[in-house]
Amino acid sequence: MTASGPSHGKGPSPLTEGPHRQAHVDPLAALRAPGDPPWDVYLTGTVFLDIVFTGLDSAPVRGTESWARGMGSSPGGVANMATALARLGLRTSLAAAFGDDHYGEYCWDALAQGEGIDLTPSRSVPGWHSPVTVSMAYEGERTMVSHGHEPPPEEPAPDCPPRARAAVASLVPGRPATWIAQAAARGTRIFGDVGWDDTGAWDLAGLSDLAHCEAFLPNAEEAMRYTRTDSPRAAAHALTEHVPVAVVTLGAEGAYAVDRRTGETAEVPAIAVEALDPTGAGDVFVAGFVTGSLAGWPLADRLAFAGLVAALSVQEFGGSLSAPGWSEIATWWREVQSVEGQDRAALSRYAFLERLLPEDAARPWPLRRAVPTIGFGRSN
Repeated sequence: MTASGPSHGKGPSPLTEGPHRQAHVDPLAALRAPGDPPWDVYLTGTVFLDIVFTGLDSAPVRGTESWARGMGSSPGGVANMATALARLGLRTSLAAAFGDDHYGEYCWDALAQGEGIDLTPSRSVPGWHSPVTVSMAYEGERTMVSHGHEPPPEEPAPDCPPRARAAVASLVPGRPATWIAQAAARGTRIFGDVGWDDTGAWDLAGLSDLAHCEAFLPNAEEAMRYTRTDSPRAAAHALTEHVPVAVVTLGAEGAYAVDRRTGETAEVPAIAVEALDPTGAGDVFVAGFVTGSLAGWPLADRLAFAGLVAALSVQEFGGSLSAPGWSEIATWWREVQSVEGQDRAALSRYAFLERLLPEDAARPWPLRRAVPTIGFGRSN
């Protein structure tokens, strides 16, 4: 039986003014030492301005107008992963291009000032408009429409990628990224995810950067197509012929993982919550798994933690600003134990949280959340 999570029932709250409160739990505190890399995680990609509509009863119908009961705006794209990592207490560095429009300014400030993410490797591109995604959430899923252009090319800076414990890389078939091999050669642990293969080839040979990865985290459909297997669990085992750790997400069924080095396998069911917006939940899952991996947790704990933070994220609007922090995790853990009729065996999967959460970790929700629009308070 799956442990059920309490739904806090909050809608989007106004964007909090002032600097974001830094995570008050450092999952790597016991491991930090002089001479460590300056960053825990490095990542690069495209930052979008996400506009999310929720409360739709069904998909929009051609030729009609649909009204949504909720709306939120927040940084999206690679910002989803960066924010999730930072809110879990990891020192995060992001290389991305930002437009020099109001959208780009908002995204830059939200990430740098709001979340404490290092944007030293990033740049603002004059005359380039920010990519935008409109996401419509309904029936537990979402449909997205995006628009944007590739930013002008730029030679990589000499110190990019910076020294980091880990990096999250989005692998693209047939398009190896030079920085991945560079980072791996410097001892950075690479965690790879992947999107849908629009070419239809589904050939692992096309993912040449997989050779540099410690872990690979596709969803069930992607994993089965790449391995030509007929079950997600068989796919996970097949993937370990190419990468040490394979994690296959199973949607509402949870996730399954195999570690070839230790022989561990783990399967954790999803936490039942009332989903408001699933945008970015996959990114939050990866962030949770990376956090547990860097902290040296057992495979089952890493998988359970990743599923937990992903479940908490879908109860808020917007991809990046829906990511939970340690106070949300602590509040869930305290509240879920007080709910009558919980399956004690299911709850025991999360007992490892006790050693991570200080007594004062549970407090009111302090994190920035998505707002319907941006630019409030601007004078004409």
